[in-house]
Amino acid sequence: MCHLPKVHEDENLLVGIETSDDAAVYKINEDTALIQTVDFFTPVVDDPYTFGQIAATNSLSDVYAMGGEPKLAMNIICFPNCLPPEIMAEILKGGYDKVTEAGAIIIGGHTVEDDEPKYGLCASGFIHPKDVLTNSNAKVGDVLVLTKPIGIGIVNTVIKAQMADEEMYNEAVKVMTTLNKFAKDAMVKSQANSCTDITGFGLLGHSLEMAEGSNVTIKLFSDKIPVINGAEEFAKMGLVPAGAYANKNFIGNKVTFSDNVKEEMKDMLYDPQTSGGLLISIKKDNLNTLLKNLEGNATEYSVVGEVLEKQEHFIIVE
Repeated sequence: MCHLPKVHEDENLLVGIETSDDAAVYKINEDTALIQTVDFFTPVVDDPYTFGQIAATNSLSDVYAMGGEPKLAMNIICFPNCLPPEIMAEILKGGYDKVTEAGAIIIGGHTVEDDEPKYGLCASGFIHPKDVLTNSNAKVGDVLVLTKPIGIGIVNTVIKAQMADEEMYNEAVKVMTTLNKFAKDAMVKSQANSCTDITGFGLLGHSLEMAEGSNVTIKLFSDKIPVINGAEEFAKMGLVPAGAYANKNFIGNKVTFSDNVKEEMKDMLYDPQTSGGLLISIKKDNLNTLLKNLEGNATEYSVVGEVLEKQEHFIIVE
């Protein structure tokens, strides 16, 4: 892709593609900036309404990761003509309900015929230009807090193989349909330095983007990272999505593991997430405030690492 033209320079473009951030941010005036993002994917569950909820939650997450509030959304849907339109309606209803829960509105969208269903949103939000949170402002001495458990890609693989029990399925759906709004509000109130949401590149991939963008090394504590119940056991069995191995092949040379980190944990750290949580980098003095503000968060959260001076590897896992 190196032959493609670079983004045209504009003094009002506050966040572009340079640091692989979660969304673009464009300054409209001294008090308002626009956050713009887009995301869509194929179904991860069979129920169309639940799929719509998950896809919409995932799309809105990028706005929250920048510290903003989503306000407008447009549907993006691909749909085969061999399926009844009622299924499409259920997908759109799931998306509508999550966008409404977020306090935003859907204002239309675009549909194309495709062999496999795909759904997501083009989402817009707003923020004060001085309040924008990026993935490239982690500071040495910061601590890292993760607001959802990992392992969702493994669980989705188990669900597709029809090996998940009802408890595992319900927990996965809860994680994937929980908006990051509460976690975003908590980190904004706590004066976080940096943030990214954990999606397709896994916890390691998105941590690497934060480390490279901030020119620091991130140390993760493997025994502190929350994991969805059952994911570890299925990882031991080898039920790991291909995306985890693709992530490992792409970034593995920038990550180093202590000898005590188990292979199944490595797989879960590379595991691509769907609608994952926020990874928040915050000054140590503000940590207790953040943890207090996160009380009542619908999903498990934990202190999972720290930010160090740049070392040989961008990511250290112990």
